Amino acid sequence: MTKAAELAKMGEVLTNSQIGGRRNIVINGAMQVAQRATSATGLGSANDYAVVDRFRFNFANTAGRFTASQVASGLSGFGNALKLDCTTADTSIASNEFGVVQYNIEGQDLQQFKKGTSDAEKYTLSFYVKGTAKTYAVELFDGDNNRHVSSLFNVTTSWNRISITFPADTTGAYDDDNSTSLSINFALHMGSDTTSGTLQTTWGALSATARYAGIDSFFSSTDNEFFLTGVQLEVGEQATPFEHRSFGEELALCQRYYQQYGSSSNTTLAAGLWYTAAQILCTFDFIQTMRAAPTITVTSADFGHCSYSTGVASTNDTSVADVITNDKTRFNLVTASNGTAGHGAILLTQPDEFLFLDAEL
Repeated sequence: MTKAAELAKMGEVLTNSQIGGRRNIVINGAMQVAQRATSATGLGSANDYAVVDRFRFNFANTAGRFTASQVASGLSGFGNALKLDCTTADTSIASNEFGVVQYNIEGQDLQQFKKGTSDAEKYTLSFYVKGTAKTYAVELFDGDNNRHVSSLFNVTTSWNRISITFPADTTGAYDDDNSTSLSINFALHMGSDTTSGTLQTTWGALSATARYAGIDSFFSSTDNEFFLTGVQLEVGEQATPFEHRSFGEELALCQRYYQQYGSSSNTTLAAGLWYTAAQILCTFDFIQTMRAAPTITVTSADFGHCSYSTGVASTNDTSVADVITNDKTRFNLVTASNGTAGHGAILLTQPDEFLFLDAEL
C-alpha cells in the first residue's frame, strides 16, 4: 500500500468514513449551555430538564435526592461538566425504583444508522466520566420499536474516556420525524425490576430485567458524586476525537427545544397594538425555529408590562399566547384599562420575570 493510500485509509478510520458534515449527533455534549440554571437542588422525584440543556433527569419511586450543577470540569479541552451530588441516600431500594440521566434524539437525526436494513451501521458512544468509584450502565433504547442494548462502564476518581461500540441493528427502522426515536440512558440507580436479569448486550426486544443488570447505586451514600462531559454518539465503530462546536452553535441547536426570555432588567419582547383599552395583541418571533409548537409559560401573571401614551400597564394574564406555531406566537394579553384601541404597544418583561418556551422531547 502506498503512503498516500495509508494516509487515506487512516483518515477514513478516524472519521468513520464520513466526509464532511457533523459526526456527533449529541447536542451540548460538552455541557456548555445551561439556559435554565447552573444548579438545581432536591432533584430525584420526577422527570426534569433542570440544568444543562438537552440532558434530562428521569427518576422515579426513590427517596434519594441530588443536586445537579454545571461546573468547571478541570479536564483538558473541556470547560464544563455536569455534576451530580447525592444529598439524600436511599439504601432500601424498592423493585420499581428508576434513575437515569437521559438524552433523547429525534428520528430524523438518526437515519444515517440505516437501522432496520441489511446494511445497518454500528453505533459508537463515547463520554468522559469521573466521580465516586462505581459501576453504572448506559443503554441505547429504541422507542419506535421497543428495542434496546446496554453496556456497563466503570467510574473512577479520575477523568476517563469511555468508548463503547454497540452492534448494528437490522430490525426496526427509526421513524423519520421530529419525535423521540432513540434515548441514551446513563443508569445510576435501579430497582430489581430492571436489574434482576442478564444484561442485554446485543440489540433485542425490550427485556425489562435485562436493562441495567450489574450496576451500583448512586444513592448508596451522600458522599457519592458523578461527573459527565464530552458525550458523543457517531456512526461506525471508531471513537473519533470529540467534535467541539462553538458556544453560539450549541446554543442555537439547544434553542430548537427550549428558549427563555427575561433578565434582571426590562427586556423588550414584541411590538403590537391595543385591541381594546384593556387588551393588547402582538406577534412574537422566536429566536430559533423550534422542534414543534412549544408550551409557553410565564413566571407570574404580571410577568410583563405594556406601554401606552402616558405610562405602562402591567399584564394580568398567565395564558399569554393564543396562536402558537414552531416559529412564532401571538400574545393576547389582558391589562389594566389604560390603553387606547388602535394605538401601538410594546410588550416588555418586568425585572426578574421570565417567559419560557418548551418543545423538549
